[in-house]
Amino acid sequence: MTASTTRTYTIREVATLTGLPASTLRYYETIGLISPVSRGASSGHRVYDETDLDQLTGVACLAAIGLSIDDMRTYVTNSRLGSEGAAEQIDMLTEHAAHLAREAENLELRRAYVGLKTDYWRAVAAGEQVRAEEIGAQAHTLADQIRSRENH
Repeated sequence: MTASTTRTYTIREVATLTGLPASTLRYYETIGLISPVSRGASSGHRVYDETDLDQLTGVACLAAIGLSIDDMRTYVTNSRLGSEGAAEQIDMLTEHAAHLAREAENLELRRAYVGLKTDYWRAVAAGEQVRAEEIGAQAHTLADQIRSRENH
């Protein structure tokens, strides 16, 4: 073995290393999100190299943050453009960060609602009817806020 020998990986190994299922790896290649992967001369099976693994690790990170396939395509394309694609990358990632912030706010409201409903049932179980009604009113108000945010 020489120093220039490149390590190769099977689809199963790449799936384990990236956390992406083999079906997703094949799909990403089919739709052109990643470059075509080499095939074994005798088996015809996919043979991934370090470059493929690096590319897929990056794509796995994009998937993990919740980017859509279209946004992942744009990101990968812009990455190849370097500084020419930087402005669009910044805009897309800034927009996505704002989207994630809205999701986090919505999740926090739902968590607070669950907490109120838990407190409501604790008050009911303790026979504290007045407290249960107060908490129920708070939960109703919060539910209205949640529905209002989800409709916008």
